[in-house]
Amino acid sequence: MTTAISAQQFPANPYPVYTAFRKEQKLGTMDNPFDASLDATVVTRYADVAAILKDSRFSNDRRNQVGGFDFANAWWVPNFYKALSSNLLSTDAPDHTRLRNLVHKGFTPRMVRNLDAQIVRITTALLDNMAGNPEVDLMKDFALPLPLIVISEMMGVPERDREHFHKLSAAFVEDPGGSRFTILKQMPTFFGLQRFFKKLIQSKRQNPGDDLTSALVQAEEAGDRLSENELIAMLFLLLVAGHETTVNLIGNGMLALLENPDQLEKLKQQPDLIDSAIEELLRYANPVQYVIPRFAKEDLELNGNRLHKGEMLILFIAAANRDEAVFENAEQLDITRSPNKHLAFGNGIHYCLGAPLARLEAK
Repeated sequence: MTTAISAQQFPANPYPVYTAFRKEQKLGTMDNPFDASLDATVVTRYADVAAILKDSRFSNDRRNQVGGFDFANAWWVPNFYKALSSNLLSTDAPDHTRLRNLVHKGFTPRMVRNLDAQIVRITTALLDNMAGNPEVDLMKDFALPLPLIVISEMMGVPERDREHFHKLSAAFVEDPGGSRFTILKQMPTFFGLQRFFKKLIQSKRQNPGDDLTSALVQAEEAGDRLSENELIAMLFLLLVAGHETTVNLIGNGMLALLENPDQLEKLKQQPDLIDSAIEELLRYANPVQYVIPRFAKEDLELNGNRLHKGEMLILFIAAANRDEAVFENAEQLDITRSPNKHLAFGNGIHYCLGAPLARLEAK
């Protein structure tokens, strides 16, 4: 193993650390952002990250972890909050397959395509609000509200309830971490959203519409065994996961373009490059640094290193996306890059279900 590193090294500029790890071609350790009582194994090379994401010997289910904080059995954690740990991201097949098939019924390509005009309308309104100000905060005034408004429309949140929903949602997504302190701090917001979602679900049972919540409720009532806890957990997950990628892609992407004015000018002159540019910004700007941790289900060997059953691995997709072995001139932004097989949305069965929506919002 390499020398352990601290998670504090990452926020300002993680890429030199990633490069050092990749060049050593070994696994390393770092402070665990999910459980401070344990170190975590770091994986940074594209080949390793891509392989683990598709390898059934690694699990998303935290119950495969050996040692550390047992969140599910903590006495102070409410039973309903514990149910959220069995969500789409933290389960394996066959549970994951069942949940994914259910949410996919309300997340079809047709539904995403139908959002195009709505997203243009929302974007135009946000830009109009910004236009009259001499100075604006891109994140606060645009990147944060855009996906919140979109997801509220997707979920079928009534107009009269949206201000309340946006306040609760903004408070929740600003700090969705899994530490004990964060969980306690977020309890009032969590229960507020829980009550909101229960009320919304009841409304959609009585008056279903052409929205995601109605589709999930109808799937439950069709006998697919989606419990109310699973239904609410799914709405929580869509709120958080569907929000983070878009917000960070807009923010990091704009910063990357401003820092590379030649690429910004090329995009202005050739707006038809927008789709290619988004893929490159996903690779280069990395809206998500790492994915939900994986746990070794058995003793095995990876890249010449022995891994023990129950060991936690943190897969840095941001490091994999800058791997020189896969991407030529990996440290350079090139909005015409092709091919561009980045891992920004993951790989394998847990590939991001909301990837088309994130791309559409960014566009």
